[in-house]
Amino acid sequence: MEKQVVSKQRVADHGEVLTGKREVNAMLDLVKQEAERIESRFLEPACGTGNFLTEVLERKLRVVEARYGKSQLDYERYTILAVSSIYGIDIQEDNVKQCRYRLYGIFEWNYDRLFKNRAKNKCREAVRFILECNIICGDALSLKTVGNNQQPIVFSEWSPVNGSMLKRRDFTFRGLLNHAAMKELPLFSDLGEDVFIPTPVKEYPLTHFLEVADIDKQ
Repeated sequence: MEKQVVSKQRVADHGEVLTGKREVNAMLDLVKQEAERIESRFLEPACGTGNFLTEVLERKLRVVEARYGKSQLDYERYTILAVSSIYGIDIQEDNVKQCRYRLYGIFEWNYDRLFKNRAKNKCREAVRFILECNIICGDALSLKTVGNNQQPIVFSEWSPVNGSMLKRRDFTFRGLLNHAAMKELPLFSDLGEDVFIPTPVKEYPLTHFLEVADIDKQ
């Protein structure tokens, strides 16, 4: 039986109740096409340990394998694109760590199963780095990180360019939400030039998708 409550205290303090797998799948089936689109972006503002996000990643990776499983480089490229499309916020640090751990575990199990001794540490490092950036310990109501040194929540947009390159741009969560149109649009909507996108707080040079973990070291 699935555990949906960690403790009564956490329910009282944070209203934390974990969504069961049956309910997760029923809700995702309502947006089945988007949940299976590799580049479709998902944000869970109270992600808990990742019950929604892990199922989204599972669905995306099944599509990646079906389309690109015979080519390791293509599989790696589209797997990183799938991982980079998933975002989460949670106010509990242990939930954030568990969510990252679960998402990484899904990636690693599938990657090793398909490519075994050919699996690359660079790909593993890229996925870990993106999850560190995309799954954030913060308060989706205050739009700030949690802790003594609270800062505005910042999300990275990862956009594929010319096949193997990624363009990273950082935006404040507040900036993404401020425009009224964003209330009806997904995070970093790709619906075209009529959609308002705020000015990024930081831009990074084009980087090969397997080298994204090295951007901050430059």
